[in-house]
Amino acid sequence: MIPDPSPSDNSPASILIVDDNPTNRYVLRTTLSRAGHAVVEAEDGTQALALLSSGGPLPEVAIVDVRLPDMTGFDVCERIKADAVTAALPVIHVSASAITATDRTQGLNRGADAYLTEPIAPDELLATVTAALRYARARRRAEHLADRLLHLNEATHLLYSADSATEVARAAAEGAATVLGTTAVAALISPHGEPASAVRAAGPAEKASPGVETGEVDVRELPSHHGLGERTGTRLLRVAAGPWPGFPAHLIPGGTLAVGVARAKPGRPPVCLAVPAEAVATPDDEQLLTQLAQACALALEALRSYTEEHDLALTLQRSFLPDTLPRSSLAELAVRYLPASEHTEIGGDFYEALPTRDGLLLAVGDVAGHSLDAAMLMGQIRHALRAYAIEEHSPQAILERIENLLVAVEAQLTLTLCIVLVDGGTGLLHVANAGHLPPLLRTPDGSVRFVEEHGPLLGLRLPQPSAVPVAAPPGSVLVMTTDGLIERRHEDLGDSLTRLSEVLGTLQTDAEKVCDGLLAAFPPDGEDDVALMAVRVTGPSE
Repeated sequence: MIPDPSPSDNSPASILIVDDNPTNRYVLRTTLSRAGHAVVEAEDGTQALALLSSGGPLPEVAIVDVRLPDMTGFDVCERIKADAVTAALPVIHVSASAITATDRTQGLNRGADAYLTEPIAPDELLATVTAALRYARARRRAEHLADRLLHLNEATHLLYSADSATEVARAAAEGAATVLGTTAVAALISPHGEPASAVRAAGPAEKASPGVETGEVDVRELPSHHGLGERTGTRLLRVAAGPWPGFPAHLIPGGTLAVGVARAKPGRPPVCLAVPAEAVATPDDEQLLTQLAQACALALEALRSYTEEHDLALTLQRSFLPDTLPRSSLAELAVRYLPASEHTEIGGDFYEALPTRDGLLLAVGDVAGHSLDAAMLMGQIRHALRAYAIEEHSPQAILERIENLLVAVEAQLTLTLCIVLVDGGTGLLHVANAGHLPPLLRTPDGSVRFVEEHGPLLGLRLPQPSAVPVAAPPGSVLVMTTDGLIERRHEDLGDSLTRLSEVLGTLQTDAEKVCDGLLAAFPPDGEDDVALMAVRVTGPSE
């Protein structure tokens, strides 16, 4: 067991005396004990090494006689220094016979930190022990601080890698528990105003570290005023755990907490990191806890800024989509639009449904990429599509005009777009597909097929072929979707399309139930937006 890294240089220590002469051990023990030190004795090298490897608390200094019955003190010193557990243990050689310069040189060269010849003046012995302790304790403090700073750096990295308020809380609790070696609780308020907290219970060092659990602590119910007001900065509080609703007080023996409170922007709810008060006993402990709390507040503020920007962009993107679907005697419509996860950039998926003099115009498209530029271009395309449809252009002509628009605005993005006109006179579907996923048609007899004819995607300045007429008797179901519904990493797109066809064949023909059934069969993975339109063809006579 490694000695406590925090004792002062002059505080008493546990000292190992290794000497086969009882009289010498008595003299050394008496001098050291009178100075307040605790003494452990060994009669030979074998006994001393066994004591050091027993797994118990290690002494802070070893005083080793050079002449031992089973091995030399030099050998004992070398084996102490060769063991990683005891390598930092200061060794002081003493001898009444090996007193030449050669003996002293050999002892120091083989690892000893000091060499005294007997008889030893008590003051010289105590001064040498104090010097060895001063060096060893300073080294342990430096190594301990370096280790804690390494853990602090790792915890800060995890904080800034977190993609949700819950993950920020979990990373903060884990970091505080690791850095301070104790139970830790993190509590904060998410960007959407919901409390989030996590608990990391301390575990025995010899066992695997316990996991981080989600907590039920609301930072707004901290029982003591945190002293920040509405300002930014950090504070360290000493509070009782009991009055804090939801706080796992049973994990904090004594119930007194040291709480690091931080805020990165005025007016925000503070971030709190709470640990047992006794774990924060030094200025270094206080600084580490408050630094970690501040890092947590900064990471949360960065997440909050991203979330606000994403919400704004998503609202903008939704504003480009139709508010309602038209009612038509030609078809029953249902749509679903699912944005990618809240931590993915917005995309350019869209849909449109518009009655025209020729029938009902339907469209589903996807601007390449995920960015605000993609969403803005999507808005331009959708409004242009509506204008061209109102001017009674055919599906092919609409695609050609959109291609010209992309050239005119010098768009740097391409898009796929499938347009279907449900002909009000004949009931035929006129399909013009510019590089989009093929629409899927299920006819009343139960057969399912893709309308695979298509032209190039838009933005390549290539001509578009004429629309393909497709017979769709009343009761037929047409499905148009963007690739976010079925495209998955490490899955073949062809296999996904086949499964889409199989699933559609099993669903009821109600348009709403078709959408629900497809989303149940292909749960969104959050990587891409999904625009899905289901059309049940009714025909003018229904």
